[in-house]
Amino acid sequence: MNNHNFARAGQMPAGAMDASVDKGLRKFMLGVYNKMALGLVLTAVLAFIVGSTSLINLFFTTNGAGQITGMTLLYYIVAFGPIAILFGSAFLMKNPSPVGANIVYWSVVSLIGTGMGLLVFIYAGMSDGLITMAKAFLTTAIAFGGMSLWGYTTKKDLTGMGTFLIMGVIGLIVASLVNMFLASSLLSFIISLAGVLIFAGLTAFDTQRLKFQYYELGGNERAMSVATTYGALSLYINFINMFQFILALMSGRE
Repeated sequence: MNNHNFARAGQMPAGAMDASVDKGLRKFMLGVYNKMALGLVLTAVLAFIVGSTSLINLFFTTNGAGQITGMTLLYYIVAFGPIAILFGSAFLMKNPSPVGANIVYWSVVSLIGTGMGLLVFIYAGMSDGLITMAKAFLTTAIAFGGMSLWGYTTKKDLTGMGTFLIMGVIGLIVASLVNMFLASSLLSFIISLAGVLIFAGLTAFDTQRLKFQYYELGGNERAMSVATTYGALSLYINFINMFQFILALMSGRE
């Protein structure tokens, strides 16, 4: 999304692998995690507000009997808006400013949070549905924390794994589109399981990428601010996707 060239493990400056004692790196990564956490809080608030109030009706069309007959234009804007923003910013923001990066981040977070109100609405109407969501969130938080810690501390270069995982994301999209027509419960299970593994791997990859990027930027405050925001966005997207796939697995099991 941004245009910084990420350093490979073999290109890192001397001493860079002693990341555990680098105060600057810890401050940078803390900034990333703090912004990501704020994004998750906003997501949860928006999802609860939309899913538990009459605002949810803005996403549906109904007939005279009150039965849902389809989705409104607003639903499609919220559903596909984040993708449009991400691709649009990649092409239009060749050298993003801190303000521009923040606009992208909070716009994506707000749309995703609003869209997840549909999940709250659906699960609130199910027996123990909200409990299942809470379990899925806790499981995601533990898995995310573990994979991010591994990506931060490992000496292994994860660059090759990242390329493989991006191919896996493309495969997930294709499989999901196919399953829209097949409606196979087995394929849904496989997609969800693969999704958890792929985005867990991306969490480790993106964490290491951010660590390497910190050293490459060499203390450039403007670039560091942009990198913090885009780093938070990458990890936020990984977390949200992991959560949704874990939720699907738990829902199928229960």
